[in-house]
This record gives sequence, C-alpha cells and structure tokens, in this order.
Amino acid sequence: MKRVYNFSAGPSCLPVEVLQRAADEMVSYGDSGMSVMEMSHRSSYFKDILAEAKSLYKELMNVPDNYEILFLQGGASTQFAMVPLNLLSKSNKADFMITGSWAKKAYQESARYGEAKVIASSEDKTFSYIPKVDSKDFTPDADFFHICVNNTIYGSRFRPDNLPDTGDVPLVGDMSSNILSEVYDVSKFGLIYAGAQKNMGPAGVTTVIIRKDLIGHAKDITPTMLNYKIHADNDSCYNTPPCYSIYICKLVYEWVKAKGGVAAMEKINKEKAKKLYDFIDNSKLFTAPVVPEDRSIMNVTFVTGSDELDALFVKGSKKAGMENLKGHRSIGGMRASIYNAMPMAGIDTLIDFMKKFEKENA
Repeated sequence: MKRVYNFSAGPSCLPVEVLQRAADEMVSYGDSGMSVMEMSHRSSYFKDILAEAKSLYKELMNVPDNYEILFLQGGASTQFAMVPLNLLSKSNKADFMITGSWAKKAYQESARYGEAKVIASSEDKTFSYIPKVDSKDFTPDADFFHICVNNTIYGSRFRPDNLPDTGDVPLVGDMSSNILSEVYDVSKFGLIYAGAQKNMGPAGVTTVIIRKDLIGHAKDITPTMLNYKIHADNDSCYNTPPCYSIYICKLVYEWVKAKGGVAAMEKINKEKAKKLYDFIDNSKLFTAPVVPEDRSIMNVTFVTGSDELDALFVKGSKKAGMENLKGHRSIGGMRASIYNAMPMAGIDTLIDFMKKFEKENA
C-alpha cells in the first residue's frame, strides 16, 4: 500500500518501523498469546512495558532522579487544570506568557483557581514572535511560571537557549508538539507535560515530568483523578491507563534511541526545517509569518497572501501525495508539521510541489 506524506499537526505520522513492529505484535505480544490491547494493566507483561517506557523516556530526556514521570489520560488540555490545582499551593499566583492559543487556554483555565498574570503576549502580531521579557516583571512569589514551548498553530518556539529565567519559581512547559525534537535541559523546568499524539505516539496518553517536591500539595478541591500524588504513588496505574498508547510510545522511544537519541533528532530536524524555510524565504510567492529567530522546527507555517491560492495549494498538494497541509482553522494558510517521523524525502516532495505551484501561480 502506498503511503502519503502526512503533515498533520496531530495525530501525526509515526515512524513506519514502529507501525510495522506494532503490526507484527498486534495479535500476540511476545509469548503472552494476546495483544497489548487485551492484557490487564496489572499483568507482568504490561508492568514491564510501562517500566521500560518510563526508563527509555527518562534516558532520552535526561531526566534527573529528583523528578517523577507519569503517563496520564485527558490530553494536554487536562493539564491546564491539573497544573494549577496541584501547584497553586502557596501564594496562589502564577505567571504566563501568551504566545499562542494553547498558552492562552492554559492561562484562562488557571485563572479559575487562582491569580493568573500575563507577563507578556505576542497576540498583537498574531503570535508571530516570542516576546522579550524582563525578570523584574515576574511575580517573585508565584507558584509557577507557564509557557507553551512550541506553538503548534502559529509556528513559533522557545529555543533551549531563550527560556525565561524564573529563578526559584518552577517553570512549567507545555512541550506537546516539540517533545523529543531537540535537547532541552529538564532541570530548568519544574514540570513538563506533553500530549503524545504529535511527536511521541498515538492520541490517548499524556506524559508529565514533574519535580518530586512539587507533588503532594494539591488543593482540597482537586478531584482524585487530577492529583499528581495519586498517580505518582500508583505508578500511573491508579485506574486503567491508556495501555496501548503507552506501548506505542515505548516503541517510539526505542526508535529514537536507535536513531541516536534526541541530539540526533535535533540535527536532522534542524536540517529539515532549514531546507524548507530557506526555500520559503527565497520564494516569490510564499512567505513565513514568524520572525526567523523564533521559528518552530516542528510546525512550519506559510502563506501565499491569497486565500484562493492557499486553498488551491492545499487541494493540489493532496493530489501530489501530501495530506493535512491546510493551516489551522483559526488562521488559515498552510502548515507543514515536520515531526521526528517525517523523512527528508517528505520535505523534498513538498518543496518540489511548491516550486511547481509557484511557477504556475506567481
């Protein structure tokens, strides 16, 4: 069966090797005689899968020993509530940088449970840049400082070298769309959460890396299922976890490790992104709205300047074997999500089509 190049922002493409391995093990995982979909989360088979997934994730992300790793349900959007419910424990204050729709939603949700302050926003220019901030504007006794590290919809990111320095205030990062894509220092964060369906696995599981001293301070109103301590004490198995999604994540972690780890992913991701951005920046038709220094290497947004041509481009790209290049419904245009599993051949195919389209329509 011929496969398309899937540029979806999520659920997104998975490594073919992972899909093939999962297919081989679909009917029977190892000598279990059953699929991972069927086995009990209390079984020795799944306990081993979970332990290996956690160990690989810790290794790939270089997670220090004073952090806990959780595999949860509810998507990254549930973390918008879990973070404030668990971390607003002292001053009941939190700082936010609004650099896109998801950061804004996280801020709005947190404001329901405590005092949420917007330190900076790039909404004035359609989230096309990462605002410069001064630490003197931060709330010194805030319980946490939240950022969305990579902005999937608008195509901007906090580089590893331009994270806000929050001092003793725990930095919370939503890394849903750039997890495992380049090397970040986990110790600079108090908590990192990421929905798996963009760069790590299928929809259904969300990972949380949380510093252990931040666990155990949940508000009294926190539902049991939204309390990090409950999940930490029960090794992510307080209730039935998303077993199959965790299993696929394990296979993806194995794939990333075999490819050389996150540093190797970063190298090829930067090469893919540079090739695509270089073409756009030298194009007579296409432009990339995000300022160069803040561009995402995972989600490349671009436009022609004409809604009609944008629609024509998306329609033509499908016929050329590429799917999901239409930009998010809130901003239009085009978006190429070039996650770890997107091969360089996909970038080349996209650029070849862009050249042809430009020649015919510029």
